[in-house]
Amino acid sequence: MVESDKNINAERRESRILIISLLALTIAVIVIAIIGFFFLKQPDDIVEGQAEATSVRISGKLPGRVTELFVKEGDIVHAGDTLVHIHSSLAEAKLMQAQEMKNAAAAQNKKIDAGTRIQIINAAEGVVAQAAAARQIAKKTYDRMEALYRQDVVSAQKRDEAKAAYDAATAAERSAQSQLNLARAGAQSEDKESAAAMVGVAQGGIDEVQSLLDDQYLIAPCDGQIDQIYPEVGELVSLGAPIMSLLKIADKWVTFNVREDYLSQLKLGNRIKVMIPALDKMETDVEIYYIRDMGSYATWRATKATGEWDSRTFQVKARPLDTIPDLRPGMTVVYRP
Repeated sequence: MVESDKNINAERRESRILIISLLALTIAVIVIAIIGFFFLKQPDDIVEGQAEATSVRISGKLPGRVTELFVKEGDIVHAGDTLVHIHSSLAEAKLMQAQEMKNAAAAQNKKIDAGTRIQIINAAEGVVAQAAAARQIAKKTYDRMEALYRQDVVSAQKRDEAKAAYDAATAAERSAQSQLNLARAGAQSEDKESAAAMVGVAQGGIDEVQSLLDDQYLIAPCDGQIDQIYPEVGELVSLGAPIMSLLKIADKWVTFNVREDYLSQLKLGNRIKVMIPALDKMETDVEIYYIRDMGSYATWRATKATGEWDSRTFQVKARPLDTIPDLRPGMTVVYRP
């Protein structure tokens, strides 16, 4: 009987100890929760953006084959440096043809002055043949540009330039035919005027082709760094196709996409402090110079059915006040409102 009472008392003591332990644990959890509620801080709002720089695409008006690249990606270049050589056998053939047309026109003019009728006619016929060949080449070039334009490969301007060249070649052929008709008719004064004009037309053809050949060697339009090179040596490039892109590393800015409720702190001309994580969390001042609405597609939707409204997103651009050589396009930039 005594042994039974001892067991009952032991069980009661264990139960009390367990209850007291649970109660103490509950109180501790409550105390920790209260302390956390009062001392836990909300994380600071941050606006994340990135660094940008102006990129210039290098392209020319001469279709041909890339024969030599004088730079590689990452090279620093200066305005006027030669970047690439494009070879066009078609343009060189057209130049030779235009020069021969001028020679024929000059010979015709000389023969007219000499008054030799048969030589005038022969020269005029040669000019007509040259002009017809030039028109055929211009027509083929225009047909290719038209096909590329319909495939959205070249712009309408490039197609129009090819059309203008074709029209000029057609006009030159008509002029040559008129000269031939005058030579056969024996109108000496008109022959002389037409022959002199044909020399000018032929010279115009030479100048036109020469202007294309001037783009055989593309040069850097400004100082910067070669960002990307698109074709490899030996590849064909079309009219106006980009050859490479040049990064103007001196022209840098940072851009943010922010909700409109931050715009009270971000006004044109304001100076704000930003942090660049990639540069050892360096802080620097930037000045806002551009603010623009990004449109309805960039809208922060309200989270409540009532009492809230949609917030538009704005693009904000700012330029660093200090020169930061190590700041590269694409680096993250952080602003804390």
